[in-house]
Amino acid sequence: MGGAKKRSMAQMEKTQDQPDKGKDESSAPAKKGGKTKTVAEKRSRGLQAPDLNDPKFLGEVGKMSAITPYSLASQFNVKLSVAKDLLEELERRRLVTLVGGNARIRIYQPAAA
Repeated sequence: MGGAKKRSMAQMEKTQDQPDKGKDESSAPAKKGGKTKTVAEKRSRGLQAPDLNDPKFLGEVGKMSAITPYSLASQFNVKLSVAKDLLEELERRRLVTLVGGNARIRIYQPAAA
């Protein structure tokens, strides 16, 4: 129902006659004291899981005191679903043990060797 009202012909002509201001802003000097935002580079998450037989991977997992899918995903740069699958496979191999959690999150601990 709402929205902007229709512009008159004179208003539309004025906007067409004016040069594009958006293009000129990039060449204009920066304001003094203005804050500049830094854009964080978005990293793509990998779908490839690390090799479960890799001693480097197993060593890193063994050093962690509490292992959650989020901690595994952030440390090895994989998606959460891949991290959950990794933890389930590690539990099947008895390399980690389930110590707590619920249906939404599981908390694992390295198995005592």
